[in-house]
Amino acid sequence: MRYTIELSYAGAGFCGWQNQPDAPSVQQCLEHALGTLLGTPTPVIGAGRTDAGVNAIAYIACFDGPEDLEADIFCYKLNAILPASVAVASVSPACPDFHARFDARRREYTYLLHRVKDPFVAGYSYYFGYPAFDVDAMNRAAAMLVGTHDFSCFEKTGADNKTSVCTVFEAFWAPYTPTHVRLMGSVAPSVPVTGMHSNTTVDSAVACASAFGKAMPVQGNPCGPMTGPLPFADGKAGMDSQYWYFRIAADRFLRNMVRAIVGTLLEIGRGKRTPADFATLILPPDTPQSSGAASASDSDAFISGARTSGSGNISPNAGAARQPRTTRRSLAGQSVPAHALFLSKVEY
Repeated sequence: MRYTIELSYAGAGFCGWQNQPDAPSVQQCLEHALGTLLGTPTPVIGAGRTDAGVNAIAYIACFDGPEDLEADIFCYKLNAILPASVAVASVSPACPDFHARFDARRREYTYLLHRVKDPFVAGYSYYFGYPAFDVDAMNRAAAMLVGTHDFSCFEKTGADNKTSVCTVFEAFWAPYTPTHVRLMGSVAPSVPVTGMHSNTTVDSAVACASAFGKAMPVQGNPCGPMTGPLPFADGKAGMDSQYWYFRIAADRFLRNMVRAIVGTLLEIGRGKRTPADFATLILPPDTPQSSGAASASDSDAFISGARTSGSGNISPNAGAARQPRTTRRSLAGQSVPAHALFLSKVEY
């Protein structure tokens, strides 16, 4: 019988989601725990691959298990075996043909950034203290990402996926307030922000809301309980916000794509690039060397390392790697660090 697992994990200490021969992965960790409880090797399919150090909230995976499995008790036992950096929220029966990767229609990433030195968010947020920070220009550029485009300029060199075309549904920057700041005040003087429209600020009544709707699995998470909605509430506090997040949702993502986009947008915020420069990096979907429709087997460049066999059972991925295509990566900005990136939602 097929089951789904909803889990969250902190990426530090893992090489990413997918199994690797010489480094610990989240997939390996989860498969080991499942195998221990079920008494047999249990392959797991994930919603998509995340790079080393990247975090995930409400991540979806699936596995095959016995029909008499008591989901609540099984979830409790899984959490007892798994390390503190991996937390299972639920285990639920699923349709026999459910596939955590191929059935996903929308994936969402969130990148956290702080403008003042703050030891309480440093583990999950990127410190960007450069004085210039033109959020208005960054959001104008981010809006250009929406639509179906070739994103090969933001793709890691040497990628072997068949196409660099993705459809982005939304992309924007917005401020948020971590719980420790709401409860105890700022850790440092505020830093002015240029070009921020008043309709993108956060009211003090919702200042406790954060960038996520799920909790991180690590005890003592500096961002506090991550609950509630956030972006674009009316009110004050925004022009001098110290904490920001970038949200992007798409049908699929290329390897390193989000971190390369964030790094390039920050160059716009610093005045090193313009939104017009950014537009030249977003190529039409029929750009040569990136053509080729995204088939089911290539629907997400972050492959899970497993796929459903012809019999419907979960089996290891035996597909051969494709040859890398010509890269345009050097045209975009430098990638930002992985520790502040979260796979924050998967929709089916």
